Parts: sequence; C-alpha cells; structure tokens
Amino acid sequence: MNLLVSVRSAAEAEAALLGGAALIDVKEPGRGALGCADAEVMAAVLDGVAGRRPVSAALGELTDKKGTQPFSAHEKSCVPFSLAFVKWGLAGCRDRADWRGDLERAAHLLPPGCRPVVVAYADWRRAAAPPPADVCAFACSHGWGAFLIDTWGKDGTTLLDWLSLDDLRAMRAHCRAAAVPIALAGSLGVEQMRQLRPLAPDWFAIRGAACQDGQRTRTIDANRVRQLVDLLDEPVTAAIPAG
Repeated sequence: MNLLVSVRSAAEAEAALLGGAALIDVKEPGRGALGCADAEVMAAVLDGVAGRRPVSAALGELTDKKGTQPFSAHEKSCVPFSLAFVKWGLAGCRDRADWRGDLERAAHLLPPGCRPVVVAYADWRRAAAPPPADVCAFACSHGWGAFLIDTWGKDGTTLLDWLSLDDLRAMRAHCRAAAVPIALAGSLGVEQMRQLRPLAPDWFAIRGAACQDGQRTRTIDANRVRQLVDLLDEPVTAAIPAG
C-alpha cells in the first residue's frame, strides 16, 4: 500500500515528497473533487519533482468537455508533460448514453507513457454519476491504468459513509482479478484508513488528511504525510477475507 498526495503547487509537492509520498497528484481543490490545475502549476510540479516520484493529474469531469472533445485546449497543453497518469470523473454522466465511449476516445489521445484513470464516486446518486460497480467493470474490462473511488461532495462525509466494506471488497477483488490497480479516496482520515487497510488497496489517495489542521484548503504538511506513511507501514492485524 502506498500513499498518493494531491497537491496544488510545487512547494506542496516538495512537502509531500519530504513526508514520503509515493505518488504526487496535481489538482486544484477549489475547482471540485477533480479540479484541473493550471498548466503552469502542472509544469512547476513536474519540474520540482524531477522524476523522483511519478506524477498524476486530475482533468476534471467528463461532462466539462464540450461536444465530444475529451480535452480542452488548456488540457492539451498539460497532458504532453511527463505525467504518469491522468484521471477524469463522471459526475453528471449517469444518463449520458456513451460515457464509456467518451472515456475510450479520451484515453486514445494520451501521449505514450501516460495511463488513464477513471474515477467512480461513492456518492454517485447525488453526483448523478454511474454506479461505482459499473465504472469498476469498465476499468477492468479495458485494463486501464487504475481505478479510483472518491467522493464527489466534500462536505465532511467520507468514503465509508457512502459505500460499505462489502461493496469495496467486491470491487477490490474485481480489480485484482483484472490486474488493475485500485486507489481509495474520499476525505479519508486516520480512522478510515485503519478500517480500510485490510482491503490492501494499491494507493490511499488523500489531501485533507495531509494538510495543516486536516483541512483540504490548507497547505500540505510534511509531518502529517510522514504520519500517514508510517500508518501504512504498520502490520495489518485484522484481515478482511477476499470476496
């Protein structure tokens, strides 16, 4: 299990690296759950990280796209940088007949070495997104770079307020069978991560828990990152049987 830390600047990326983060993710939390950062920010983070860790980026919601274009002009300027992963959310896509086709078209435009990640929302009903199990099935059938489960609304609720351990266990098993990495997010703190560790996701994806005072709008704190990395290194005392 590794720690992904979402950052909004090169300085925050350096703090995350000092704390031991395994994957640096660039996003702008003021623009939503998967807010796309400015191209200049992405470039600065990539330059600062300088290959020490892989870097991923959020590109917003698929419904942010106009017509059938998977990338805006702004995003096209971001993606050619040496990103390891990019990800899209599916808020507003529940009644969009061809969201799968739209994701496929977006993935085909990625530069070599950049892998697509699809995000399912645990609070999918209020996000008007497809059910997480359907999104998981898509990621697994297409062999995507990773499958991430997050929360759309950042209102103090967490992943476990919306999905049960049984739900998450089933998706974990599906991803394992398809050799697709899985990441768990959704306003996770220490308590939630302890409950979820027996599921052995490939990544815990966090921001708020790594920020000063645990607030996602504050700045990344290297000491808080280190505490979370140490938590993941602790022995797992209670295994959850595979579904």
